[in-house]
Amino acid sequence: MDISTMNEAQLKLAIKTLIVEECDKEDDFSPEEIIDDELLFGRKSRIALDSLDALQLSLVLKKQFAISIEGSKESRKHLQSVNAIVALINSKKA
Repeated sequence: MDISTMNEAQLKLAIKTLIVEECDKEDDFSPEEIIDDELLFGRKSRIALDSLDALQLSLVLKKQFAISIEGSKESRKHLQSVNAIVALINSKKA
């Protein structure tokens, strides 16, 4: 994916699509149903991603956007919402 040609809305939709496809959530909701600032992980999360989903998401973000997320504390912070993922991507391309 060439993020240099994407606006923020396109980038958010691309991330939401990756979440739904890579974390096998197609039966639960569509990418458009994910709210930008809602929690992706934890018991209070509607999305209800788990640690295996975090690993899968980290791998696909590295492959698609050339960003690396190291360690569990850092990954929790950067993967907590779509907005957090976008902020990480934007900080790496700046």
